[in-house]
Amino acid sequence: MRLTILGGGGFRVPLVHRALLDDARRTAPGRCTELVLYDTDPVRLKVIGSVLAAQAADVPGAPVVRVVRELDEALRGADFVFSAIRVGGTAGRVRDERIPLGERVLGQETVGAGGVLYGLRTIPVALNIAERVAAVAPDAWVINFTNPAGMVTEAMRTVLGDRVIGICDSPVGLVRRAARAAGADPDEAHFDYVGLNHLGWLRSLTHQGKDLLPGLLGDEKLLTSFEEGKLFGAEWLQALGALPNEYLHYYYFRRETLRSVLDSVETRGEFLDQQQGHFFSTAAAALDKAYELWERTRRRREETYMAESRAASGGWQRDSCDLDGGGYDRVALALMRAISGDVSTRLVLNVANGTTVPALAPGAVIETVCEVDARGARPLACAPLREDQLGLMLQLKAVERATIEAAVFRDRGAALRALALHPLVDSPAVAARILERAADSPALRA
Repeated sequence: MRLTILGGGGFRVPLVHRALLDDARRTAPGRCTELVLYDTDPVRLKVIGSVLAAQAADVPGAPVVRVVRELDEALRGADFVFSAIRVGGTAGRVRDERIPLGERVLGQETVGAGGVLYGLRTIPVALNIAERVAAVAPDAWVINFTNPAGMVTEAMRTVLGDRVIGICDSPVGLVRRAARAAGADPDEAHFDYVGLNHLGWLRSLTHQGKDLLPGLLGDEKLLTSFEEGKLFGAEWLQALGALPNEYLHYYYFRRETLRSVLDSVETRGEFLDQQQGHFFSTAAAALDKAYELWERTRRRREETYMAESRAASGGWQRDSCDLDGGGYDRVALALMRAISGDVSTRLVLNVANGTTVPALAPGAVIETVCEVDARGARPLACAPLREDQLGLMLQLKAVERATIEAAVFRDRGAALRALALHPLVDSPAVAARILERAADSPALRA
C-alpha cells in the first residue's frame, strides 16, 4: 500500500511514520509499504527525512520513504493521500491570531476569526489538490487533517465526494480520557459523539450495556481527574449533562480565555513559529541529531498544548498519557486499515451529514461516529441534539459555508458574513476591520 503525505515536511509527520512502523513490527496485513513525502519546503523535507530514517533503523519491513518535489508525481499511484498542509506556514498562523487580537477578538487558528482567515487562505489550495487527485489518482482515498478540518473537508467534497474524509484527534482523546476515568477499557466502550470539527459533545459512554456518563458526571472527584473536567469544571459539565470537546472552552469561557491570551507573552502561533523555526534550522545543520532534537521539541509542544485555556481555568500540567503525541496518526491508520482491509470499525470522523442531523443539509460536513469499511465512512444515527447544541452547530455551519463561498468566489460580502456571524466576533464593524487588516487573502482582494 502506498501512502502519500502532502505537507511531508510537517513537524508531526514522524508520528504517522511511527504508527506505520508499529504495523511493520507486527507484520500487519495490508500495511503501508511505501511512504511518499511531498512538501514545498526542501529544508523541512530533508530534516523530516532524517528523523524518519532514524526512527526506522533496525525495523524490518519498514516502509520505503520516497521524497518528491512535484505534486502530480506524489499523487500518482497513491492508495491513500494524507493532506496535512499549512498554507502560509506558521507565520500565517501568527497573523491569523494577532489580527483579531488587535480587536480584542479570539484569534485561535481553527475557531473564531483566526479560523475564518485560515480557511480563506487554505480552501483554494485544498481545492487545487482535490482537482489534481481527481485527475491523476481518482481511486485514492484522501484523509484530510488540514485545518480548519471541517470546512476544508466540505470544500474538497465538491470535487472528490465521499472519497475525502476528515479526521481529528480531539474526539478520540476525549473518549479515551473519559472511559479511563470511568474505569472502562476505552477500546471496549461505545459512545455517542456529534458536532462539527472542534465543536462537539460526548453524550453517552456505554460499556457492557451500561451508560457510564451519568455516573461520571455525578462524581466530582472522577470528573475532575482528567483534562476536560479540569478545563470546564465539574459544575458546568454537570449543568451541561455532556462532555464537550476541549475547543468549546473558547466558546463557553470566551472572556476568561481571551484575557489569558491577551495577558500571555506570545500566542500559540508565535510559540510554534519560534519553536519550529529553531528546530528546523538547528536540525538542518546537524542531521545526525535530528531525531533527538525532534523528540525533545515534540514533548515541549505537547506540554504546552492549549496552555491559554488551562491558564484561564486555574492552570495544571497535562497528564503523561496525553504527552505521547498525536492521536490523529492512530485515527488515520485505523481508517486506512478499515478501508483497505474491508474490516468494519467505528471512528469519529468528518463526513457528509446525510440524515444524521436533520436540521443540517445532507452535504454539510459534521463530526460524528461513523461505520467504516471498504465502501468508506457512513455516519451513524444519533440521539436528537439539545437546542443549545444544535444552535451552536447551525450558527457555526453558516460561518463555515460562508467562508467556503468567500474563498471559492472571492466574495468579500461572504467573508464579512462569515466573520460577523461568528459567535466569537461581537460586531460587524469589528469583522470589517479584521478583513481590512487581512487583505492578503485572495478572497478579500476581489
